[in-house]
Amino acid sequence: MTRALRYLLVVGGAVVCILLFLLASASENSAFFDRHYPWLLGLNALIAAALLGLVTLLLTRLYRRYRARRFGSRLMARLVMMFALIGIVPGLLIYVVSVQFVSRSIESWFDVRVESALESGLTLGRTALESALSDLSAKGRSMAAGLAEAPEGSQVSLLARLREQNQVQEALVVTGNGRVIVSEGGALGVLLPELPTSSMLNQARQHRAYAALEGGTEAGAPALPPQESVPLRLRVVVLIPTLSNSLPLPGEQRFLQLLHPVPAQLATDAEALRAAYSEYQERSLARSGLRKIYLVTLTLTLLLAIFGAVTSAFLIASDLAKPLLLLAQGTKAVAEGNLSPRPIVASNDELGTLTQSFNAMTRQLSDARAAVEKNRAELENAKVYLESVLANMSAGVMVLDHQFRIETCNQSAGRILHHDFAQEVGRSLSSVEALGAFAQAVTRSFAEKSAQLAGDLASAGGHWQQQIEVPGPGGNTDPDGALTLLARGSRLPVGGNLGYVVVFDDISDVISAQRSAAWGEVARRLAHEIKNPLTPIQLSAERLQMKLEDKLSGAEAAILQKSTTTIVNQVAAMKRMVDDFRDYAKTPPAVLEPLDINALIEEILGLYMAGDERDIIHTNLAKPLPKIMGDATQLRQVVHNLLQNAQDAVQERADKSVPAHIDLCTEQIHYDDAGSGRRTAVRLSISDNGPGFSQKIMARAFEPYITTKPRGTGLGLPMVKKIVEEHGGRIDLHNRPDTNGARIFILLLKLASD
Repeated sequence: MTRALRYLLVVGGAVVCILLFLLASASENSAFFDRHYPWLLGLNALIAAALLGLVTLLLTRLYRRYRARRFGSRLMARLVMMFALIGIVPGLLIYVVSVQFVSRSIESWFDVRVESALESGLTLGRTALESALSDLSAKGRSMAAGLAEAPEGSQVSLLARLREQNQVQEALVVTGNGRVIVSEGGALGVLLPELPTSSMLNQARQHRAYAALEGGTEAGAPALPPQESVPLRLRVVVLIPTLSNSLPLPGEQRFLQLLHPVPAQLATDAEALRAAYSEYQERSLARSGLRKIYLVTLTLTLLLAIFGAVTSAFLIASDLAKPLLLLAQGTKAVAEGNLSPRPIVASNDELGTLTQSFNAMTRQLSDARAAVEKNRAELENAKVYLESVLANMSAGVMVLDHQFRIETCNQSAGRILHHDFAQEVGRSLSSVEALGAFAQAVTRSFAEKSAQLAGDLASAGGHWQQQIEVPGPGGNTDPDGALTLLARGSRLPVGGNLGYVVVFDDISDVISAQRSAAWGEVARRLAHEIKNPLTPIQLSAERLQMKLEDKLSGAEAAILQKSTTTIVNQVAAMKRMVDDFRDYAKTPPAVLEPLDINALIEEILGLYMAGDERDIIHTNLAKPLPKIMGDATQLRQVVHNLLQNAQDAVQERADKSVPAHIDLCTEQIHYDDAGSGRRTAVRLSISDNGPGFSQKIMARAFEPYITTKPRGTGLGLPMVKKIVEEHGGRIDLHNRPDTNGARIFILLLKLASD
C-alpha cells in the first residue's frame, strides 16, 4: 500500500469520526437537527460513497495482482478475506441488535402514561394560576366598590388601607385617558407606576373587569417586549362604578388596577411543567427523524468498522507479505545479475532473519564481483591509457611478431611513413611494397643484435638504435627527398612468443634545422672573413687606375681601365653576397605592430604595375580583413621575394604560348585551436603558372643555398620562412594539382584583436 493511500485512510477516519460526532449532537438538539439534517445527510452519503470507492480500489488492485499471479497475492487475498469476515460478522450482529434496541427505546420514551402525567401537571398548574387570578379579580371588584362610595379626598388613604387588607402588592387608580389619580405599593426605585394599556381599559370598560396572567412564557400571557419582560404575575383592571345618575365621559371614567406576583415556587413549578411538556411534544413530533438519524449513525459506524477491518487486512497482509516479496524480487534480481542489497525488514521473527541472511549473501557476491570488475577496469584503463599514449605520441610505434608480421601500429607510424597500416595488420613487414627499405633495415638490425647476443633470445637488453634513410612520399628515391628516421628496436613478448617493437621518429626537419644552423654559422664566418679584405682590394684597384691612367699609352690605359672596372664590379658583387650571408645569419628581431596586410600589398604592387607586370599579376584581396601583428619592413621583404620568384618562374615556363599569370590573394579563415577554441587567421597565397617545384627542391626548399637559378644564392626562401616563423605563422609550398605552377601559402595567426 502506498504512502498516499495510508494518509488518505487517516484523513478519512478523522472525517468519519467528526461526522459521527455531528450526528450525535444533532440527535440531542432537535432545532439543530431540523436546520442541518439535509446537509448532514448529503455529507454522510458523500463520505460513505468515498469510503466505498476507496475499498473498491483496494479490492480491484488486489484482484489484478491475483489475476496476474504475482507473488504474495494469494496470501494477501486470504488474509484480507479473514480479517474482513472478522470485522464484518461482529459488526453486522451489533448493528442488528443496536437497530432493534434503538427502535424499542425511542418508542418507550413516548409512553401514553408519561404524556398524560405531563398534561395533568400542566392542567393543575394552570388551575392554580386561574384560581389566584379569580381571587384577585374578586378583591378588585370589592375594592372598586369601596372606592366608588368614598369621597375623592379620602381615596388615597382608603386605597392604602384596602391594599393592606387584601394583601395586594400594587394598586393604582387611573382615568380613562391614562391619568394617574392614586398609586399605592409600587416597586422600590420605580418613579412611575406601570399603567394599563388602552386595550386593557377598553376590555375593562366593556366587561367591567380585565384579568390576565403576565410574565414568563405562558401561552396565555400577553406578549411583552424583551425590555419589559417581568416575572410571572397577576393583573386585574376593574371599572370603578359611578354613583351619579349621569353617565361620565370615557375620559372621566376611573379604573382600579391591581398587580400581584405569583408565588415563586408556584411560578417555577409551572414553568418547569410547561418546558417539559413543550420538549416532550417536540420530541414526539421528531420521533421518525430521530430514528432515522440513529440508524444513519449506526450505519456509518458499521461502514467504518467494515472499512477499518478491510484496511487493517490490507495493512497486515502487506506487512506479512513484504519480506516474502523482497526475497522473491531479490532472487529474480540475482538471477539477472543485480547483486545490490535488498531493503531489510525491521522485525525479529524468522522472516526478518531470512532477509538479513539473504542480504549478507548478496553483499558477499557483490563484493566478489566488484573486485573482479575493479581488476578488469584497471586492466582496461591501463590498456586505454597505453593506447592513448601511443596514439598521441609524435613518434611512430610498430609491434611485430616473431616472424616480423605487423601486429599493431599507431597513427604516427602511418603519418611518418605516409602509409595506411589499417589493412596491413597480419602481413609481413617485408611484403609491404612501400616499406621495403624500412623492413630491410629493421630486419638487419634485429639480426645483427641477435648475433651479438649469441642466440640469447630471452635477453631483455637486446635493443638497438640507428639512423635509417627511407624513400620519401610517392617512392621518391632521390637522396635529397628521402626521409631520415631515428629508429630504436627491442624485443617484446607477443602472443606467447618473443616479438619486436620498433619506435621511430622523422628527424628530417631536425637535420634540416642543423643544416640551417651550420649554414648560418658558415655564412657568419664567411661574411666576417671575406668582407674585411674587399674594401682594400677595391681601394687598391681604384688607386692603380688613378696613378697609372695618365702614364700609360692609350691601349695600355684601356686595359688598365677594363681590369680595374672588373675588380671593382666583382668586389661589389662579393659585397652583396656577403650582405646576404650577414642578413641570413643574423636577421634583426621583428617589431610587431598592428598592420593592414591589404594596404601593404597594394603599396608593394605599385612598384610592379608600371610595366608589363600589370597584365601578369592579378590580385584578389578579401575585404574587410582583420589587422595582423607584423613588421612592415620584414613582411615587405617577404612579398618582394615571393613576387620576384614567381616572376622568374613564369619566365621559365615551357609553353610560351600560354600567357604568364601570377595570382596574389588574401582571405580570412577560421581554425580550431585546442587551447582557445575556434579562432581567426589571415592567409596570404601566391601562385604562378611556371614549371613548379621539382621533388628534389620541394623536400629541401627552405634550406640555404638550394636553388635552381644560375645566379641565385638560395637564401630567399630560407629568409622568408625565418621571417614568417618569427611572426608566429606558417608557410607551405605546393605544386598546383590542376595545371603547372607552384603555390605558396602563408598563414598569419597573430591578429591585432587578440
